[in-house]
Amino acid sequence: MKMTPQEFLNWQSKRITLLGMSGAGKTTLANKLPKAKWFHYSGDYRIGTKYLKEPILDNIKRHAISVPFLRELLLSDSIYVSSKITVDNLTAVSSFLGKLGNPQLGGLSHLEFKRRQQLHHQAEVSAMRDVPDFIHKAEDIYGYKHFINDAGGSVCELDNQETLTTLAQHSLIIYIKIPPDLEQTIIDRAKNDPKPLYYREAFLDTKLNEFLLLNNYANSNLMPPDEFVSWIFPELFKSRIPRYEAIADQYGYTIDATDAAEVKCEEDFIALIAQAISHK
Repeated sequence: MKMTPQEFLNWQSKRITLLGMSGAGKTTLANKLPKAKWFHYSGDYRIGTKYLKEPILDNIKRHAISVPFLRELLLSDSIYVSSKITVDNLTAVSSFLGKLGNPQLGGLSHLEFKRRQQLHHQAEVSAMRDVPDFIHKAEDIYGYKHFINDAGGSVCELDNQETLTTLAQHSLIIYIKIPPDLEQTIIDRAKNDPKPLYYREAFLDTKLNEFLLLNNYANSNLMPPDEFVSWIFPELFKSRIPRYEAIADQYGYTIDATDAAEVKCEEDFIALIAQAISHK
């Protein structure tokens, strides 16, 4: 969706998709908008509560049933297992995605890791394609005037043109670009606290082989999961930048993460978007 700054300012029901890498400030920026006027759609929340709900519960049960005390209670239906996923707490989704590496260190086998990666890919595509329906429901059922889509950090990895086209047709795409002086901060933070991530399959295959050769691991079952995640994140970070820039160039607009961090209210947000449109 493309428009002039004035068209954006006059837009009575603003619909915006925020794109950017983890740490760019998408959720923080979305939370600056008044919740009484803006419907906040979280792609990751939708993934966890709809499309990966059953696999996430199965994963929790698999671990719980390995504990003799819990096994007896589960098999006799004396207890039940559920996940508590919120927009601000997506730990269950992250735990399901897991890390590739030595199972004795909490890692997943190559086959299982790829299975979960594929499930996440399908879930993220579905969650983004749900955006038009939620735009309609947000206004028709709940009476929200505006809509903000806080998309996951791996949307640029989907390689799914139809999904991007759908987002662009129904929302104004805004890419939050991390400036060079903050890139190392984001990288260091991720390396010091390695978290499960989604990787495009071709990228994962290439980088995994490179990591194994560099560190003399015969296969992924021998490598420490956190060591691999810390090593691959800077490579992932660099690979995503041109992908996000290409999406913004074709479908939307770009704002700087530093400017986004300065936003204090809805008026600041609207002004920043209008400025980005005028600079295109």
